[in-house]
Amino acid sequence: MTASIKGKTIAFLATDGVEEVEYTEPRKAVEAAGGTAELISLETGKIQAVNHMDKAGTYPVDRAVKDADAGAYDALVLPGGVANPDFLRADPDAVQFVRDFFTAGKPVAAICHGPWTLIEAGVVEGRTLTSWPSLRTDLANAGATWVDEEVYVDNGLVTSRKPDDLPAFCAQLIEQVAAGPSGQQQE
Repeated sequence: MTASIKGKTIAFLATDGVEEVEYTEPRKAVEAAGGTAELISLETGKIQAVNHMDKAGTYPVDRAVKDADAGAYDALVLPGGVANPDFLRADPDAVQFVRDFFTAGKPVAAICHGPWTLIEAGVVEGRTLTSWPSLRTDLANAGATWVDEEVYVDNGLVTSRKPDDLPAFCAQLIEQVAAGPSGQQQE
């Protein structure tokens, strides 16, 4: 049985180029467990998801990151896709939004290329995590230990490698949100 996260609100930070299934499946898991999901992006309107590099669906944005407050959310999800995290890590408001979750000790979940934004936020040093294999060197250069596992949890930080890992990723996301803030999640 899935843990309940009723009353919890989870921010999904994504923009154009987000890998569709890495956004939709965790969102479905959050909603199925009783939580509320909000899409935060660089601008209001809609974002264009992809299925690998091909256009997929579009999704309405709930709030621009410049107007979002990490204090209003119980956790953060960073879906992957190649372009999405690259755009996010170049935006100072998005980077600060990510950093604020770590400062508050709140759960953060990142899949595939999502950890690029974590690197830019300066929150991976001394941590162990996984990602799409091409980020291994980037993570090591940022002071993290990279492991090749379907899901890895390091004090409230949940990471996975790819869409095939989504069942394990979603299960750990819900478990970490249900557990609440971790005093060890600090940056």
